[in-house]
Amino acid sequence: MLTRQEAFNLLKKYNQSDNLIKHALAVEAVMRYFARQLGEDEEYWGNIGLIHDLDYELYPEEHCHKTRELLQQEGVSEDIIHAVISHGWNICTDVEPTRKMEKVLYTIDELTGLITATVYMRPSRSILDLEVKSVKKKFKTPSFAAGVNRELITGGCAMLDMDLDTVMKWTIEGMREAASELGLAGE
Repeated sequence: MLTRQEAFNLLKKYNQSDNLIKHALAVEAVMRYFARQLGEDEEYWGNIGLIHDLDYELYPEEHCHKTRELLQQEGVSEDIIHAVISHGWNICTDVEPTRKMEKVLYTIDELTGLITATVYMRPSRSILDLEVKSVKKKFKTPSFAAGVNRELITGGCAMLDMDLDTVMKWTIEGMREAASELGLAGE
C-alpha cells in the first residue's frame, strides 16, 4: 500500500502542471469523502485518486496505458494499477471498474471538472456556497464544459446504484474539504 506522501511524490514526479495537480487533489478529496461515507479505507481511496492521471501530462496519447508501465517500475501493486487504469474504461482502455472504489473514481473524475468549471463561473468563485442545483443546471447545458462526458457520469451513477443528485452532493462536499488547496475557496 502506498502512503499519501508516496502517492503525492509519484504525482509530482510525472506531473508539473498546476491544473493537473489540482485536478488530482480534487479527485483525492472526493475519493476520501466517498470512502468515509461508505465505510471504506479513506487513505487507500484517496491515494488512488491522487495518482489516477499519473501518465496524462507526459503521455496524453497513451493515457492509462503508460500508467501500467510507470506504476510497475515504481513497484506498485496490481490492485492499485487496475484501479487507476479502470477509470479510463470505454474511453482509452478496456479495463472495467469492478470494485466500488473503481466505480466511484470512474464516476467522479469527470464530475470534478464540471464542478470546477461551474465554480469559476460563479461571482463568489467559491465551492463553499455551491449547490447541487447549480451544477445540475450546467450539467444539462451540453455547451458548458463541453469536454465533460455526461453519459459517463450518469453511467457511473448507475454502476454505483446512486442517484446523480447524491453523487453531485458528495462530490461537492469532498471538494469543499480541499477548497483552499484547490483555489476554490473564493476571493
